[in-house]
Amino acid sequence: MKSISSRARFGRRIGAAAIGLAACLPFTTPADAADAAAPKAEAPLRAAPDWTVTVSPYLWGASLSGDAAVFHHKRAVDVPFRDTVKDLKFGFMGAIEIQRGKLGFFANGQYTDVESNERLRWLDIGVGTRSTMLAAGASYRLFEAALGGDTVHGAPRIFALDPLAGVRWTRMTGSISVAGAGLSKTEAWFDPLIGARMTLDIDERWNLFAEADVGGFGVGSRITYNAQAYLGYRTTLLGRPTMLRAGYRALYQDYRDGGFLWKVTQHGPVLGASMQF
Repeated sequence: MKSISSRARFGRRIGAAAIGLAACLPFTTPADAADAAAPKAEAPLRAAPDWTVTVSPYLWGASLSGDAAVFHHKRAVDVPFRDTVKDLKFGFMGAIEIQRGKLGFFANGQYTDVESNERLRWLDIGVGTRSTMLAAGASYRLFEAALGGDTVHGAPRIFALDPLAGVRWTRMTGSISVAGAGLSKTEAWFDPLIGARMTLDIDERWNLFAEADVGGFGVGSRITYNAQAYLGYRTTLLGRPTMLRAGYRALYQDYRDGGFLWKVTQHGPVLGASMQF
């Protein structure tokens, strides 16, 4: 029975190793990630002609579920956030947005390096995964309605809709080593994406933000979906207008190439801050 339990634990480790882990500790340097995927910038003052820059470090506490395969070895993926944190070696997540009037440009990225070890009978087996996701694109203010009054940052309270378009690049490397000898496999692909975002100023401090996009279309992934929503609170940090945000994000990707399969949903809570310059 002990041998069977070891194989079961090892199977779960292999399943986790076939994926790019989307959980890490936030860095204060620069919205996956995608990704158009992080807390986004607050709309600048409509009367201001200058460009604004918003930097957003964040933490995505993602769990993973679905199917993954490396070297034709398919495994069910069911990795809670606590397991990804336990095996995390290094990671960062951040986003930056540049905006002027109705036009905006965004970029976000996340990187994780995870390594775990398991002993199966007399063998020491190491499993590792490195995952990178970068997203970039542009948005345009298509609709804006004044709600009356100003926010604490001096901008008019608004309800706004912005369509967006961009691209998401994903790169994953999975490795396995037995008694010092190992194999690794790397896959990378681009997914075009289109979507929209919504912002609603509830009052002078509170803001509701939501975004969704769809992409892939067979160019990279067969299909990919991304959705996120955040409740934001306006304050000031280090003398700069800042939005503290909490919400939830889910990202689904269905990518296949030979013996590699990544058909996984990453989902979980997000905490972050968007500081405007």
